[in-house]
Amino acid sequence: MTDLKAAQENALNSQLPRILFFNVNGSGMGHLNRCLAYARQLRGRAHAVFFSLASAIELIEEMGFEADYFVSPYWSASSSFAWNSELAVRFGMVLERVRPDVIVFDGTWPFQGFLAACKAYGSPALVWSNRGLLKEGAKTVTVDEALFDLVIQPGELGAGESETARMSGGSRALVPPVCVLDSDELLDRAAARDALGIPRAGRFVLFALGPGNLKDVAGIGHGLIRVFEAADFKVVWVRAPISVRDVELPEGVMPLTVYPLARYLRAFDAFVGAAGYNTCCELVQAGVPALLVPNAQLADDQVRRAHMVADVMPAVVSGCETDEDREEAVRRLLGMLSVAEPAGVAIAMNGAALAAEKILALAGRKGAAQ
Repeated sequence: MTDLKAAQENALNSQLPRILFFNVNGSGMGHLNRCLAYARQLRGRAHAVFFSLASAIELIEEMGFEADYFVSPYWSASSSFAWNSELAVRFGMVLERVRPDVIVFDGTWPFQGFLAACKAYGSPALVWSNRGLLKEGAKTVTVDEALFDLVIQPGELGAGESETARMSGGSRALVPPVCVLDSDELLDRAAARDALGIPRAGRFVLFALGPGNLKDVAGIGHGLIRVFEAADFKVVWVRAPISVRDVELPEGVMPLTVYPLARYLRAFDAFVGAAGYNTCCELVQAGVPALLVPNAQLADDQVRRAHMVADVMPAVVSGCETDEDREEAVRRLLGMLSVAEPAGVAIAMNGAALAAEKILALAGRKGAAQ
């Protein structure tokens, strides 16, 4: 970038509302994905900056956004008190530098160090992006929503848009599913295969069973690979950017690391993966038949979400714990592939755009009040 272009861009950014995104590091990429989805919708209308606990910070920068990294408490040797104390200092320094009009936090619960830094700074408008669909009886931490001017709930499949005012002030909004890419950004089958360097002919299945940070996916994965290879499929295995250990892959299985994965999903005849929020939304967006293997070790209800997918598109839901389970699940999926493609179900997938509008409106109200 030339000095002149950099100066022009800095001048433009100085006139735009400043939005600071704080994404936690979960078992997958969900928190980072949602913040990137919002930020991409705000491009050109706001200056977006990230403070990320997810280690895949290079993905944020590749998307064109500035980012700071701070180690997640799950990977820190510090005590909870020490970690939150350091977070308060580090995030406070970012607040002083960025001077945001709105802070958007995406995580299961706000950290005390985060809240302390916001309070000490003289908090701008606060937004909490908080995905729902927890399992019944899941352990939760009570959070005072009155601390936030706006709570956004990224909806599950079929969710519409609604917003209600809270008695304590501020509002709570439900939006349709949040996807990092718009539907017209997804590549078709031929273009996606060309981009990935795989032949246009032949049957390919994509495995995305998760990073394996909370659940060992190797046994299930290897068992399913054998079944698909016996059915004359070539197997491609996604290596998650935040994985702390890689699954040892059998000979002939192609490893793949791309982001965002949604762009290339239509390259594949079938998909095998866990039923995380991003995965399910992107599968419905791309329309790729799937075998969903819910991860029961997480707080969100992946079994219920997987069945939501199966209600609207060709999908099989199975734990795939035994050889018999795996063979039956693949048999059912292959039966779906042989049937003429059904008419798609119209489902709103514009949650990111709607959430971005609400964030931008909040920045406008905050600026007008100053």
